[in-house]
Amino acid sequence: MPRHLANIYRLGVKELWSLLRDPVMLVLIVYTFTASVYTAATAMPETLHNAAIAVVDEDASNLSGRIISAFYPPQFGTPQLISPEEMDAGMDSGRYTFVLRIPSGLQRDVLSGRAAALQLNVDATRMSQAFTGSGYVQQIVQGEINEFTQRYRTTTVLPVELSLRARFNPELNKTWFGSLMQIINNVTMLSIILTGAALIREREHGTIEHLLVMPVTPTEIMLAKVWSMGAVVLLAAALSLQFVVRGLLKVPIDGSVPLFLAGSALCLFATTSMGIYLATLARSMPQFGLLMVLTLLPLQMLSGGMTPRESMPELVQNIMLFAPTTHFVQLAQAILYRGAGLSVVWPQFLALLAIGSVLFGLSLARFRKTISQMA
Repeated sequence: MPRHLANIYRLGVKELWSLLRDPVMLVLIVYTFTASVYTAATAMPETLHNAAIAVVDEDASNLSGRIISAFYPPQFGTPQLISPEEMDAGMDSGRYTFVLRIPSGLQRDVLSGRAAALQLNVDATRMSQAFTGSGYVQQIVQGEINEFTQRYRTTTVLPVELSLRARFNPELNKTWFGSLMQIINNVTMLSIILTGAALIREREHGTIEHLLVMPVTPTEIMLAKVWSMGAVVLLAAALSLQFVVRGLLKVPIDGSVPLFLAGSALCLFATTSMGIYLATLARSMPQFGLLMVLTLLPLQMLSGGMTPRESMPELVQNIMLFAPTTHFVQLAQAILYRGAGLSVVWPQFLALLAIGSVLFGLSLARFRKTISQMA
C-alpha cells in the first residue's frame, strides 16, 4: 500500500509540473475563476436596470408631464422626448427599448370619463427587459392616471397586509446569485477540461508509452490525474470565493466554506473521472472539445443552476438524478446560500460518492482497454 500511494503521489506531482509548463491552461484557470466570475455577477442583469425609454408627448398636459416624470433610475433611464417621426427610426436602430406614445387629448378624455388609449412600443429582441419592463410601464402609467383622477396621492389601506421577507438575499441582489453559480459551474467545466487535456497531451507527446513500461498500474495513473487536477480546481475555487466573491464583489457567505469544499471534492471525483472517460473516446483535442460541448451543456443547463428543476419535465428531472452536477448544485446552494449543515446535505454527499464511484469504475475500464490497445 505505501508503494501504491507513493506512485500515485509522484505521478500526481508530474501532472502538476506538466500543467505549470502549459501557459494556455494556466491562463484558462486564472480567467475562469476571476474575470469569468466577476462578469457573470455584474454584466448580465436579471432585473430592469437603466432601460432606455422615450416618450412621444402629443398631449403636453399636466397628466402627460406626471407620467413622464414617473420614469427615473435605476429601473429606467431619463426619458427622452422625441417626435412621432423619430419613434420608428429610434427603435430600428436600437436606441430605445420602450417608446410610450401619449395621444393628444389624453387629459381631456380622462377628466371627462371617456375611454383613452396609450401606445407602448417594446423592442422584444431585448427579452429580459422587454418582459419585465412592459409590466413596470403599465403599472406606472396606471398609477399616475388613478392619482390624477382622484386629485390627491393616497395609499389604499387593504384589509390584509402582506409582509414580504426575502430570506438569504434580502436586497434581491443578482450579484449574490451570479457569482456563486459561476463558481459552481466552473468547477465542473474546468475539472473535465484539465483531466481530459492531460491525458490527450500525454498521448500526443508520446509520454503515455513511457508510463506503460514503468511499474505503475492504470488505477494509479488515473488516481494521480484525479487528485492532482482536482486539487488545482479546488484551490482555485477556494481562492475565488475568498478574494473575488467575498473581497471584490462583497457577497456575504454565511455557510461553511470547508463543507462546501468537501462537497466540491466529491463532485470533482466524479467530473475528473468523466473527463478521463471523454479523453479515451477522443483522438485529439478538437474531438475532445466537441465531446465537451455535448456533455457540459446538458450538465449545466439541466442541473438546476440556471432554472429550477421543478419547472423541467419529470422525465428530465429523473434522468438528471444520475448526473453529479444536479446534486452538487443542490448542496452548494444549500450551504453557500442558506447556511445548511451536514445534517441537511448528507443525501447529496452520498449521491456524489456513489455517482463518482460508478464513473471512476467505467473510466478505469475504458482507460485499461485504451492502454492495452496501445501496448
